[in-house]
Amino acid sequence: MSPVSSPASRSRPWLWLVLLLLGSVTVTVAWLFAALTTGTQAGWMAVVTALEAAWMLRLGAFPAGRARVIVTVLATVVITAAANWGIAATYIGGPMGLAPWESALRMGPYLAWTLLSLANGLAEAVWLVIALLVAWRAAR
Repeated sequence: MSPVSSPASRSRPWLWLVLLLLGSVTVTVAWLFAALTTGTQAGWMAVVTALEAAWMLRLGAFPAGRARVIVTVLATVVITAAANWGIAATYIGGPMGLAPWESALRMGPYLAWTLLSLANGLAEAVWLVIALLVAWRAAR
């Protein structure tokens, strides 16, 4: 007779990706709501994003090491860019009667860059640097 492995002991190498994608969408929407509610860019949400990415990778059993640090830092940067794109799309598309996702699909990179460079200042840059340091530390 061969031993039966319990469901908990089976390896699921794809679980970290599913959890990271789910968490990324959730924190991006939360960042968008926080920014629209406060009327600011809510740069502090970058730190929440870094912690969420590290946590999702740990929950998904992504092995510790250099790869997890790199994935966490990249996820933080990508989520930050997506949230800022969504904020700019909402502000530009709202007066035109477009939903945020419609405006995000129609907005080009040059318009997005112009809007984001006007809206983001030193405080948001500092929050992003802090978030990258938090991502590096939390993913180790």
